[in-house]
Amino acid sequence: MQQKSATEATQATPSEPSKPSKPARIRILDAAHELMLTLGLSRTTTKEIARAAGCSEAALYKYFASKEELFIRVLHERLPRLGPLLERLTAEPREHSLEENLTQIARQAALFYEQSFPIAASLYADPQLKRRHDDAVRAMGAGPHMPIRGVAAYLLAEQRAGRVQPDADTYAAASLLLGACAQRAFAYDATEEGTPPPLDTFAPALARTLLAGIAPRDTGAAAADPR
Repeated sequence: MQQKSATEATQATPSEPSKPSKPARIRILDAAHELMLTLGLSRTTTKEIARAAGCSEAALYKYFASKEELFIRVLHERLPRLGPLLERLTAEPREHSLEENLTQIARQAALFYEQSFPIAASLYADPQLKRRHDDAVRAMGAGPHMPIRGVAAYLLAEQRAGRVQPDADTYAAASLLLGACAQRAFAYDATEEGTPPPLDTFAPALARTLLAGIAPRDTGAAAADPR
């Protein structure tokens, strides 16, 4: 029997269609997230990100103006987001009890800091680089102070609704809440267990402790009642 030519064999058994590649912007974000997580922000360059994303550095700059902008987009699009939760709770502060809301915030914030701390920690080893980074992020209206402002705005809405003491310092309360969540990301590595407290116990305990200091003194039960 006559053998088929190579061309005929190829036509008879068409190769499996290749899967469509991810859009360039998504590949760049994926690569930036992975490199920033493994190398740290200070050691990750746009050239390395572009190489890992399979594109040119010039193509990267079509989507992102700088490494700082890439960092902010990674935080917003690849890590647990606190902003949407705070916006919803601020708009409807009485939808749930104050304790439930604070527990939600503590849980989401703890997840965010747990994933963002390894990325940003390397900045603190180079003060000049950190100053340049802070200047660039500040110009974009971003920065680590923004979540504190968001939580303080939510607590102010609760204060106006009568579920937080009228003389409570909402910014200080927000700083305490987020400070504890940030500490959870790195402060437990040197303990005997070497791991942070489980979120299922950490977030409710933190919410109850903060609530004890800011709930109205004469209507403490009201903070636990969403009605």
